[in-house]
Amino acid sequence: MTNDTAYQWRHKDLLDVTQLETTDTLHLLDVAASFQEINNRPVKKVPTLKGKTVVLFFVENSTRTKTSFDVAGKRLSADTFALAKTGSSINKGESLKDTGLTLQAMSPDIIVIRHPSSGAAQFLADLLPCSIVNGGDGWHAHPTQALLDCYTLRQTWNGQFANRTLLILGDIAHSRVARSNMHLLHMLGVKLRMCAPRTLLPAGIDHWPVEVESDLATAVRDVDAVMCLRLQLERQQAGLLPDLAEYSRRYCLGRQHLRLAKPGVKILHPGPMNRGLEISNDIADDPACLVLNQVAAGVATRMAILYLLATRGNGGHA
Repeated sequence: MTNDTAYQWRHKDLLDVTQLETTDTLHLLDVAASFQEINNRPVKKVPTLKGKTVVLFFVENSTRTKTSFDVAGKRLSADTFALAKTGSSINKGESLKDTGLTLQAMSPDIIVIRHPSSGAAQFLADLLPCSIVNGGDGWHAHPTQALLDCYTLRQTWNGQFANRTLLILGDIAHSRVARSNMHLLHMLGVKLRMCAPRTLLPAGIDHWPVEVESDLATAVRDVDAVMCLRLQLERQQAGLLPDLAEYSRRYCLGRQHLRLAKPGVKILHPGPMNRGLEISNDIADDPACLVLNQVAAGVATRMAILYLLATRGNGGHA
């Protein structure tokens, strides 16, 4: 555990990585590293958040985020309760406001929300006194995914983000993961490239601190890592990608691309992976692919997030 008694965690909520400064991010990653040691023990539980309550309010489907928050809370001895759209009154037409007020009446310490509407987490944070964690809202932000990706890269790069180059590849227009990683990694000094068909590039990307390439062979040259994105067909309007076979031919990451990258290049993917469409089978199963490292990092990082928010009145020291 860190002994930095000068540091003070100031945030009631975690809504977007843009609210974090470099010191916040590095402190959170240090706390996550200390919790990773707990995850490697035979008995993976500590009483740190005993008596605290965490509600997992997931209006959108999720496997990794929801499960890792549940595991993270339980390993810290918090009581966790999961609520999905199909099991809530939102399915009966109840507003987000009324659902939020109902949950607050049960006195939770933290609510983790995933919602298809951008700004839903901010809405609850403004409405409720408990801490809110954004588990993904529309196309807007996915701060905990970006933080676990940074944790994974920090472990891989021995803590050195400067002078590294990362390529984000795929459906950038519809990706909250791409937006959050862009903000966080740029702040930490990583040089960023993005590669996608023009129809899958967001408006305003010319003002982002990234290089943009349309040709994958050019984009992957001399990068230290590639982050593949899931092709989010459910969020797209008809006509953006009329031919998936053509997309796969031009933008599916394969062995021939890695030969153009730096030696030791690493591959990340937030999951779930569409093999053969975004990433080839042999790359997905290669030791250079850090997908399972990201899953493990997700538990440790989300333990750190829950801890810092639940103990912020005590300075947030681990």
